[in-house]
Amino acid sequence: MASIKTKAIVIKSTDSKDKDKIIHLFSLENGIMLASMRGVKGDKAKLKSAKEIFCFGDFVIEQTKNINIVTSVDIIDNFYDLSKDIDRYYEGCAILDIVDKIAKESDPQLFIEIIKALKTLCYDQVKKYYCIDKFLLAIFKALGYGFITDRCPSCNSLLNIRYFDFNDGSFVCPACKTALCQQVSNACYASLRILDSTPYDKLRLIKLGGMGEVQAFNFLSKNFQWRTGFTLIEF
Repeated sequence: MASIKTKAIVIKSTDSKDKDKIIHLFSLENGIMLASMRGVKGDKAKLKSAKEIFCFGDFVIEQTKNINIVTSVDIIDNFYDLSKDIDRYYEGCAILDIVDKIAKESDPQLFIEIIKALKTLCYDQVKKYYCIDKFLLAIFKALGYGFITDRCPSCNSLLNIRYFDFNDGSFVCPACKTALCQQVSNACYASLRILDSTPYDKLRLIKLGGMGEVQAFNFLSKNFQWRTGFTLIEF
């Protein structure tokens, strides 16, 4: 048996036996890991607070032949304030759900992006959708779909009217659109551009307003489904 220490965040937690939990961790060094937490459902359990989703800390894990077992956790943050606001809580759950669906191996940049998004969502007064929109934009960019541009990639013309090519993952002009394209309003694109260029710690300072912010979330949700085959959880 070997023991490892890894920075990780709990992205999913399920019951196992009477007092045990199986947790899904996304770790900085090892990517997605499953581990058992024994006896943590009891009121006096030493590690009971570490079994919950959003728990971020240094996990010590004993690797046995059958299953990984969490033996200790030094909690860095549990983002407790998310539980005080239903909208922020479910937005955080949606972020973790994205990670659960797309993450596999170690990805330090994704790990950092998760922590930034959750810290902003938990501690800053940021409007609904802003954090998850920012997070999705970063995900698409990491996948090679950095689509914030003022020119059509096919003909290099300026984009005064934009269509999004879901097959290619880019904005195109009316002359280059195909049957797989959907028109995106200027308000929606302006919201996407502002979110893309604003750091997490400045999101609280922006107000997109109008229909642009709702349209931006709907557009990013559809693009996520198209790129990955998964639907975002509703919140």
